Amino acid sequence: MTKYEILEIENGGLKIEVCNLGCRINRLFTADRDGKMADVVLGYDKPSDYLKHGEYFGAAIGRVCNRIAGASAKIDGKRYKFYANDATNSLHGGNAGFDRQIWDMREISGDGYKGVNFHFVSPDMAGGYPGNLDVSIDYKLCDGGMLAIKYRASTDKPTLCALTNHSYFNLSAGKSKDILDHRIKINASFFTPIDSKMAPTGEIASVKGTVLDLRNYKPIRSGVESDSELMREVGGGYDHNYVLPNSLGEMVEAASVFDPSSGRLMEVFTDEPGMQFYTGNFISRQKGKNGAIYDKHSGFCLETQHWPNAANLEHFPSMLLLPNEVYASTTVYRFGCLK
Repeated sequence: MTKYEILEIENGGLKIEVCNLGCRINRLFTADRDGKMADVVLGYDKPSDYLKHGEYFGAAIGRVCNRIAGASAKIDGKRYKFYANDATNSLHGGNAGFDRQIWDMREISGDGYKGVNFHFVSPDMAGGYPGNLDVSIDYKLCDGGMLAIKYRASTDKPTLCALTNHSYFNLSAGKSKDILDHRIKINASFFTPIDSKMAPTGEIASVKGTVLDLRNYKPIRSGVESDSELMREVGGGYDHNYVLPNSLGEMVEAASVFDPSSGRLMEVFTDEPGMQFYTGNFISRQKGKNGAIYDKHSGFCLETQHWPNAANLEHFPSMLLLPNEVYASTTVYRFGCLK
């Protein structure tokens, strides 16, 4: 019988509950403008419930996050087939995704932070991917209201690696049934258009003049409820990869989201080249934590990432990982309040 383990960590005005199933963030507590702490992520009361649904609430995603078109790619000159679980595409690691694995988990601490380290070795050819991939992920609650996620991975054969976290946020902590009145700003001038099966075509297009232009704060509702084909083609909302302005891999502020009802502000910093903004368009109506009912647009995701389908598009930033290299990536979510 699978043994699920839970850890709680508190520091820097934040409290987090994590689970060894899927390296998962179950709960994340942060204060509103009145100082009241509440949980701002979607999830379930029982770890086993995560295996019954396909929304990836709170999980680490790998070996490759997002979509690989045709569930196939060449690695070091040889073509590999992956598990197709999204029409003809492979999505979020296919049938051997990191969200469904049991990770080793231990508490860590250091100067200015408390956290947890997760470790997992994905075996050679799991999900169709070559190489034993050794993965380490740290969730650190840092002074100043920051959740830092640090990813590291190494391999013994050429393989693909692109990791992210799939937490769904509702900064009202469930007081609002959806996130449409949240205001968002994304610091990106370009995005990667998709084909009819939601895989990037290889084009890099400007957001200017489209509902994807979020370079100034806008209510999420204004895009979702528009008559834009960009919203209709992905289930009636946002589900788009934004091109971030950090071609040299430096940390940049990718986005910030403000909830007027609670005053909570969340800022996202990353060294990844892209970020998927997703407004929960495909959340099926279901029961979540503490009796909450989740439905379409109950939460939003800001998944920092390599660009989707980069394995098949040579001009996209590469997700190839070689045996003499280390995959390393950092994303920071900083929480605060506006009065």
